[in-house]
Amino acid sequence: MKGAADTYQGRGLIADPIHQYILYTRPGAMAGEATEQDLIDTSWVQRLRRVPQLQSARWVFPAAEHSRFQHSLGAMHLAGRLAQQLYPSLRAIFPDAPSPALIEELLRVAGLLHDVGHGPFGHFFDDNFLVDFDLTHELLGQRIIREELGDVIGGLRRSPGGPFAAGERIDPEWICYLMGKTYTQPLESHPRWLQHLKPLLSGVFTADNMDYVLRDAYMCGVAVGPIDIERIIYYSFFSERGLTLDRGGLQAFTMFLNARFYMYTNVYYHRTTRGIDLHLKEIFRDTMRIAFPYDLRKELHPYLHLTEWTLLEEVGRWHDADDAERRALGAEWRHVLDRRLKWRMSHEVVLDLFEPRRGHAFLPAEEVEKRVRAYLPARLRDFPFKIDMALQDPRPLNPLKMGDRQIYVYDAAAQTVSEAPLTEILKYLPGKVAQCRIFASSHEHDAALAAALERALGEDPPAIVTNV
Repeated sequence: MKGAADTYQGRGLIADPIHQYILYTRPGAMAGEATEQDLIDTSWVQRLRRVPQLQSARWVFPAAEHSRFQHSLGAMHLAGRLAQQLYPSLRAIFPDAPSPALIEELLRVAGLLHDVGHGPFGHFFDDNFLVDFDLTHELLGQRIIREELGDVIGGLRRSPGGPFAAGERIDPEWICYLMGKTYTQPLESHPRWLQHLKPLLSGVFTADNMDYVLRDAYMCGVAVGPIDIERIIYYSFFSERGLTLDRGGLQAFTMFLNARFYMYTNVYYHRTTRGIDLHLKEIFRDTMRIAFPYDLRKELHPYLHLTEWTLLEEVGRWHDADDAERRALGAEWRHVLDRRLKWRMSHEVVLDLFEPRRGHAFLPAEEVEKRVRAYLPARLRDFPFKIDMALQDPRPLNPLKMGDRQIYVYDAAAQTVSEAPLTEILKYLPGKVAQCRIFASSHEHDAALAAALERALGEDPPAIVTNV
């Protein structure tokens, strides 16, 4: 009986609606070790429970109250699944690669921590606060990993699959490289095999985006069609050139990209979500100046206590404040919190770009707004409206040039590994899409606004032709 009981020593299960059960390491198997439970139970990872996954979309999809914490556990799980599938091919290319347990744990920890730097309102927070400090959530996450979590990471000695080889350790800097889209080149001190792992956390199909497409669709109650993650994983391996997908997995890969495209179009960029964000942009910087008077380039610790929970609880009381500025901002926040929409969509034009061609790009929102105003009837020239350009990349615009996120296709019949088949398989999916919307405070002048937007995007001057 003791042998059977040992099977469960130092491991536990987390119930999950997407992956059913997520296996993790916990204390009890090796003396003096750190475990995934120790990492999960740090203040910085637990903080993610209070950072919702879907920022403003929660006001549109009432069931979407899941957090970055749940998603991070799912990304950890899928990263481990990918590691188990890919290890034999990695070892064939790099005979000096470390043990399968270390590779599994390295990818699992990178999946767990890839969002650890996120602030309230997720990517909106990057674009409307962190950018003013030349920071991103990834740069903050890398600093948290180096300065706050490095000791725990350095103390890990096993994955759920087994112990590391003698003397093996995970360097926290490897995780910073894997999770960072801006950290594109490995350091000279990094092992040769590390670069092959980069597309698994920062690429076209990753442990991150495979989990969030599945999880967000489920939690929103949105039907996105089949997403065959099992097939994508099964047909993935490493060739000498990098992450490679056997032709047998291409259709599942395309289905996944289509599902992700659908989620952006109908959930992340939902018209009401974007309208709420337009309102938030008007008040967010002034709000943060009062609610969070810190420079994160110098002080990291206050960030531990900045979550969506703390921020919304604070601003929710400002409408009763004695201070005039807080009271004015609080009145605006009450509109957001009570879902009294300030901006409502009048019209939408979807623009797409399939092939990279010189001179082709989407007009910036400021230019569209200027042209719309010129096309409005004279009596409406001063009517308040907003232009929103929701931009997304459903696939790599140029599948042959993805840099450190490049993936390849294996053709068993020809016994070739090449990126070229991606061009054929992805040609029916747009490379770039812009959902250009015009918002107003009421629907009173929708027809005039719609006509002006159509003209602004479709008429002379000739340069507009190359922008749609």
